[in-house]
Amino acid sequence: MRGFIYASLTILIWGVTFVNTRALLNQFSSLEIQVLRFALAYVVLWAIHPRRARLPWREEGLFVLLGLTGVAVYQLMENCAIHYTNASNVSILVALNPAITAILARLVNGERRLSPLFLVGFLVAITGVVMVSLNGVSAFHFRPVGDLMALAAMLSWGFYSILVSRVNQLSLSPVVVIRRTFFWALALTLPLVLFGLTPVGGEVMEGSFKVTLDLAANQARFSSALNFVNLGFLGCLASAACFVWWNKSCKILGVVRCTVGLYLIPAITVVFAYLFLGERLTAVSAAGAVLTVVGVLISGWRR
Repeated sequence: MRGFIYASLTILIWGVTFVNTRALLNQFSSLEIQVLRFALAYVVLWAIHPRRARLPWREEGLFVLLGLTGVAVYQLMENCAIHYTNASNVSILVALNPAITAILARLVNGERRLSPLFLVGFLVAITGVVMVSLNGVSAFHFRPVGDLMALAAMLSWGFYSILVSRVNQLSLSPVVVIRRTFFWALALTLPLVLFGLTPVGGEVMEGSFKVTLDLAANQARFSSALNFVNLGFLGCLASAACFVWWNKSCKILGVVRCTVGLYLIPAITVVFAYLFLGERLTAVSAAGAVLTVVGVLISGWRR
């Protein structure tokens, strides 16, 4: 039950992050949001658990890979994909992650083969995700560059999930694990920050990498209470708390069972976008949300 609670809270909060990010994009670039979010989370995790953990260098490489796959590459690819394709394509392609993670877990970790119920649940849930993501649009339009970026994000998170199962065997505090992961994620993102300070970097992908050091501009956007609330939500809850909870739930329930819950994120996002952003909610997307929940229940069924 504890594992299900951790996973449910995490999936609910991650489904809401779309609303916060959309609000912040009015004044911040995608890269700035990513860096501020995980830098804040890193500070919060130090405040929660100020003790250091010494590890041999061979284990440090594991944390480098966690920071690369779960934060640096995943977040960047998902954000960049939206500039070259539409949000529905990204939602549908990233929703393939549970099946890919299950296959990787089978190949890399030797976990048991996929049950027929898991496969049936996958088909039902992915149908629901397609209905939710298209939200009344008549067809899925393939856009190679953006869709390949979304697939890269999906694969990156799949490898992150496998690495989480490896790091959970070290019997370290989840707070220490995520804190070290965020450190390497920020370190690996630093070259992009430097690139974003240049005139060329500030114009790439409609300013997605732009980093602003202008004093007046920063004073205006950082004096907004709403921006503080959104950044606080993304940093403290969606990053610091949720990544720790996700590791705990993966340790208790197993990576494959936890990852199945990611099907629900598009459904949660659609509901909160309707409530707070005024986006439309069609009968098709509502039915898709119900179908997604049914698929998750089928995939996670145990006698």
